[in-house]
Formats: sequence, structure tokens, C-alpha cells
Amino acid sequence: MDSTRRAVLAGLLAATGLVPLAAGRAAAAGPHPPDSLLGREIRRLPTAREVVALTFNAAWDERGVDVVLAELRRRRLAATFFPTGEYAEAHPAAVRAMGAEHGLGNHSHSHPSFDGLSTAARHRQVRRADAAIRAAAGTEPLPFFRFPYSSTTTASVADVNALGYAAIEFTTDTNGYLGPGRGMTVERVVERAVDALAPGAIIQMHVGSSTGGVVLDAQALPRILDAIGAAGYGVVDLREFLVPEQS
Repeated sequence: MDSTRRAVLAGLLAATGLVPLAAGRAAAAGPHPPDSLLGREIRRLPTAREVVALTFNAAWDERGVDVVLAELRRRRLAATFFPTGEYAEAHPAAVRAMGAEHGLGNHSHSHPSFDGLSTAARHRQVRRADAAIRAAAGTEPLPFFRFPYSSTTTASVADVNALGYAAIEFTTDTNGYLGPGRGMTVERVVERAVDALAPGAIIQMHVGSSTGGVVLDAQALPRILDAIGAAGYGVVDLREFLVPEQS
């Protein structure tokens, strides 16, 4: 985002009485999303390379965190984790472990649908999550936002863009979070990930389970990674798509 666009965004926020994150994430130093990631929801990264991005939401329990982190560490692969603010407050050690090795995005504070929220309410959700994630991780979160339920509108995307965030959604969700009780298996999780392979695909998984039981995404991760490699694909870090701040 260039300096002129930043100034316009800052002016709009000031006019509405809303202060951007961290005294203005849209104006803060540090990497920021390129224009190609703004103005729309991102469900596939802008690349022709045969690479995919691994992402994990964190909104429930932490049962799969250690397994996921250990497997990524063993293979020396990067992922991006999207905790909610409430998750960061309830499981600070887990968020700290994620942030120590991987990038952290923002998944709202309490995981409401953003469709019916006002701009002010959306900004409060993003701000509160940002503060909670920072406090838990002790690191700078990435300027990436993932909408609860992946429910987006033109207005809601513009609202998070105004705070300096790109709306990073996904090409496919493995649906592992549903658990065996809702018809999912490790095999089906792997199949959904493999079926989505394409240049720039974004795979969404979860470090917990909505049922509080087995974490299928954690169990399936080694097989998913094996399949990605066998198909000739690599894993890309979302941080590669950020633009360094110009001094």
C-alpha cells in the first residue's frame, strides 16, 4: 500500500473516530500486504508456481497443537496460524509456541459472523484479537485476517483492508474439525487437501476439534504433506507475499 493510499485510509478512520491498530497498523512500520492482496478476499495466492500455503485456525481446544508443530518442525516447513483473540487469552502458551516458529494471523476476537456487524464493531473485533494475540505471543502478528465462517462481503473486506489487513481465506477446508462424529476420517481429510492442489492454493486446517475429540487434521498432516510432495508441489510461507516497508 503506497503512502498516498495509507494517508487516505488514515483520514477516513480519523473522520469516523476509529483509531487503527497499534496506533495505526495501516500506517505502522513493517511488512504490509501488496495491492494485489487488497480489495477482495484471497482464496488463491497470486503465483504460477506449484506451491501451496498451509494455514491452521485456532478457535477451540489445543489438542493438536504439539503434533502439528512437531511435524512442521521435522520437515522444516512453514505455516500460518489464525487464532481468535479468545483463544489467545485461553491458551497463551499454545499461541506463543505457534508464534515462535510461524506467522500469526488474526481470526477476530470472538468469532462472530461479520456480515451483520457495523464497521465499528468489526474494527473492535480485529483490535481486540490483535491485542490478545500480541500479549500471548510476544511477537508482531502478520497483517492477514481470516473471516469467521469465511463469510465475507465487499464492505467487510474493505473494513479490514482499512486497518491494514489482507483478507486471507482458503481454497479448501479439509473439514477435519468436524471429527468422526460428523462423518470425517483421516482419509477424507487427505483427499480434500489433495483435490485442491493448484498453484497458489491455500489449505485451511484446524489445530483443534469442534467436538472436543480427535483432531483429524493433526493426524492427517503427515499424509497431506507426503501427497503434496509426491505431486511435485512445495509449501510456501505466506510471509513471502508481504511487501517490506520502504524507508
